[in-house]
Amino acid sequence: MITKELVDRINTLARKQRTEGLTPEEKEEQHQLRQQYLKGIRGQVINALNNIRFAEGEGSCGCGCGQPKHQHQHRPQHGKNGGCGCSGHHHGKKSPLH
Repeated sequence: MITKELVDRINTLARKQRTEGLTPEEKEEQHQLRQQYLKGIRGQVINALNNIRFAEGEGSCGCGCGQPKHQHQHRPQHGKNGGCGCSGHHHGKKSPLH
């Protein structure tokens, strides 16, 4: 887990490294803290990716208009509401995704 204390200590060691240098023990501590920080970042990224859900089926454009994604891939200019250029209306109702 990334805490304020972890980040503060990493920054303190980095400043000391630039100004006066680190002892072998501090270098090892710095390495371990950086590894812990990176582990936390990786965990956050994995968690975020695991929580991604598709709003529409995998083959749709995702804006709620119901058009297949492949119809929108080759348009030279995309509409203001995303990639498909639809007005955000689906059968006369505003899509909840717009």
